[in-house]
Amino acid sequence: SRASKALEADILANSANCEPSTTSSTMAYSLPALPYAFDALEPHVDATTMSIHHGKHHQTYVNNLNGALDKFPELKDLGLVDLNKAVGSDKIPKDVATVVRNNGGGHWNHSFFWKVMTNPSNTNGPQGDVKAQIEAAFGSVDAMKEKFNAAAAARFGSGWAWLGVKADGSLGITSTPNQDNPLQGVADDQMIPVLGLDVWEHAYYLKYQNRRPEYIAAFWNVVNWEQVATNYKDAATGVVSSL
Repeated sequence: SRASKALEADILANSANCEPSTTSSTMAYSLPALPYAFDALEPHVDATTMSIHHGKHHQTYVNNLNGALDKFPELKDLGLVDLNKAVGSDKIPKDVATVVRNNGGGHWNHSFFWKVMTNPSNTNGPQGDVKAQIEAAFGSVDAMKEKFNAAAAARFGSGWAWLGVKADGSLGITSTPNQDNPLQGVADDQMIPVLGLDVWEHAYYLKYQNRRPEYIAAFWNVVNWEQVATNYKDAATGVVSSL
């Protein structure tokens, strides 16, 4: 719609990247631009949800994170990945530990999430190394999807489902509550994510209401497998892909 396009233009005009700013003494992070239009994921993810999810929810995590870092400027020297890895350690002052966990996690999670989705016509399923590793770990791509879907559906309340590279180099599936992610020290199953799905209600409720399994199934129609392959290539060497 015209309103959606106007909102998209306004948000993108004020977007930057996910690494600390080098020009502002007060803002460490800013909202990243979406790599596609708000309606690019239709009909599986609707444009209104995307505009609110990106421009309102994600922006709030950025704002809250910056507020916490203003109180402890030394944390601004950490990149977003290292900030998340520090969650659960004494590197994060107790006064802001929960705020950084929730909002540093929220910022990284969403920045990652936007990149692992693409227009339905551009998604062709896993290929090459990532497909081979999925088959080695789970038996087949369909078996991986079934396990991933189960993890996403079973996550009580709000949270995320993840496919990632474990410390031994194999692929695994896990889920995390709230805005936690597998990079954080508080995670039950630590791994480097290569694919993630937001199962907070704000990610799907306008279109799917309480039908979370339907939303989860629709997600596979918009997975950016080229980005997943890049994420896997990096994660296999112990590197978290840049956002």
